[in-house]
Amino acid sequence: MFSGIVEETAKVVGMVKDQENLHITMACSFTDELKIDQSVSHNGVCLTVVMKEKNTYTVTAIRETLEKSNLGLLQLGDEVNLERSMRMDGRLDGHIVQGHVDQTATCTKVEEADGSWYYTFEFVPISEQPGYMVVEKGSVCVNGVSLTVVNAQNNSFQVAIIPFTHQVTNFHCFQPGSIVNLEFDILGKYIARILQAQGLVK
Repeated sequence: MFSGIVEETAKVVGMVKDQENLHITMACSFTDELKIDQSVSHNGVCLTVVMKEKNTYTVTAIRETLEKSNLGLLQLGDEVNLERSMRMDGRLDGHIVQGHVDQTATCTKVEEADGSWYYTFEFVPISEQPGYMVVEKGSVCVNGVSLTVVNAQNNSFQVAIIPFTHQVTNFHCFQPGSIVNLEFDILGKYIARILQAQGLVK
């Protein structure tokens, strides 16, 4: 369980293909605090620490993860948003994030707005998946970052990014054409599924 509050960006320093799996090695400032078998969110994808060495650690992404997220597009030197799992005795500063990416989206526009930025993302609606949508002023997780939706459309939305978020996450790397990971609000997905089961929605 995560909150969508990114702790830092880390660089990809190693990638090893192993059949259909991909072992990804990250250089991270809090590697010494990690434990083997610990969950860490990588661009919003929950992955397990399988190895540690000095200031680097390694996680493994399987084919399902690579197909449904942007991790398969990573290259050496890329910045990845990291968040360790949420502490139960802490404040929930973002929203409830599972680390289970629903699908990817494409950045279509980046607009500077007197010190902040507006990013527009487009995605392919999945009609058979109830709750795979955004609502105005609702929550969405983009590359592991908890954000508030503005200008919600059937297949697109915008988010407003403050300077701090722009600096400490990999949002400063995004440009039109960038592929990002989306996780829709879990509460909305449950509500939509209940209504579907009762025949109130298709």
